[in-house]
Amino acid sequence: MRGVGLSARELVDLVLDAGSYRSWDTPVPPGEPDERYAAALAAARERTGLDEAVITGEGRLRGRRVAVVACEFGFLAGSIGVAAAERLVAAIERATVERLPVLAAPVSGGTRMQEGTVAFLQMVKISAAIATHKAAGLPYLVYLRHPTTGGVFASWGSLGHVTVAEPGALIGFLGPRVYEQLYGAPFPPGVQVAENLFRHGIVDAVLPPEALPDIADRALRVLCDRPREAAAPPPPDEPVAEVPAWRSIQISRRPDRPGVRALLRRASDVLPLNGTGEGEADPGLLLALVRFGDAPCVLLGQDRGGGSDPQVGTEPAARRSERLIGPGALREARRGMRLAQELRLPLVTVIDTPGAALSRDAEEGGMAGEIARCLAELVTLDAPTVCFLLGQGTGGGALALLPTDRVIAAQHGWLSPLPPEGASAIVYRTTDRAAEMAQLQRVRSTDLVRAGIVDRVVPERPDAADEPEAFCRRACAVLEYEITQLIHQDPARRYADRLARYRQIGQP
Repeated sequence: MRGVGLSARELVDLVLDAGSYRSWDTPVPPGEPDERYAAALAAARERTGLDEAVITGEGRLRGRRVAVVACEFGFLAGSIGVAAAERLVAAIERATVERLPVLAAPVSGGTRMQEGTVAFLQMVKISAAIATHKAAGLPYLVYLRHPTTGGVFASWGSLGHVTVAEPGALIGFLGPRVYEQLYGAPFPPGVQVAENLFRHGIVDAVLPPEALPDIADRALRVLCDRPREAAAPPPPDEPVAEVPAWRSIQISRRPDRPGVRALLRRASDVLPLNGTGEGEADPGLLLALVRFGDAPCVLLGQDRGGGSDPQVGTEPAARRSERLIGPGALREARRGMRLAQELRLPLVTVIDTPGAALSRDAEEGGMAGEIARCLAELVTLDAPTVCFLLGQGTGGGALALLPTDRVIAAQHGWLSPLPPEGASAIVYRTTDRAAEMAQLQRVRSTDLVRAGIVDRVVPERPDAADEPEAFCRRACAVLEYEITQLIHQDPARRYADRLARYRQIGQP
């Protein structure tokens, strides 16, 4: 097994600006441990130079004031007893009062067995303190180190808005040694490893300690910084040509059409997140913390695939324009909605999908229920919301991300209950009349404007695939403007207007 890495203080010094750390720790009150436990505590204190398994304090991260809480594995395997928990909770409560983001770095074998059930119950007050901190709209970022197990992983290790893990770290609920002693067989290899947790959407990234200052700074720029003034308006809307609906649909399906990744390459900050945080990831949805210019947001982007960029993740070179949206992608989208709600951040959704998955797995995974829950949560979300209809907008998979305060469409973006071929098959029992159905169903961006579904159209000159750089710049400018305008609106009025908007669609 690999050895433990940096000490708590070494990690804190690595992440924070030089010389900026100030401890918040107060002396541990005297207890009444038994003789053997007292000796273990004394030895741990002598070995580490610390009085407990947790250090807390504040410092500057690239000039920004932050609170830090970190475990020391050298102190009784980083186990958490009453004194360590009290120190941890006091620090989180102070950070909440002083409105500081918290950077947490657990590394632990879990609950301190020498203190028994009372130590076990400390998980409750730790989780309550973090929940209160998050309810105040304050960021909580977690770096899981090697090893993190037991009650620490099942409390403050698993509540991050953004969670990063150390490469190769052992991370799991039940320690493998305990498992082997209890069940007489080794725990299956490769399961409780940081990289496997990433594959299953439980952590957002796997990065060495040296990368932490950058990723934490990128996250906090989005989570904490708000535009002070309204963004300069983009160029005024210009008339867009009335292209036949079928022509727009064909253009939207071009394999080289810019998708959400191309759009994000023109954003000022992008921090990709990963999965639901609950053991599921779907490549059909890209979840990220983003800034368009000075306007921050949580972004949910239906990902057509293709392209490669270290800032927004990588994809095979071959474009996957037929990637469908499954229930896991919508559960990931709901994680993004929760983040926007908790952090009081605008939410941007990007629609570009041929539709929801139609399969046994989708049915058994609760596809219909996930669409319903996305609709209900998005239309009632207590945060500013913008939708960008970038390309194909087919079926419930597209509709699930539509009901926002403002809806922007690319000129050749479109929205339909089914692909026109499917609608033709239903009405005419043939797919040959797809072009006719597209026109009849009024799926084009210009039709959607007239129906009150879309607010403005980003022109394509004449096709985004022929001018990807210029098109994405125009789209980013519009998104920055719309987000900033919404941030400065009265929240109650904004919410009421949204509900009224969707209540009135289809009414004379």
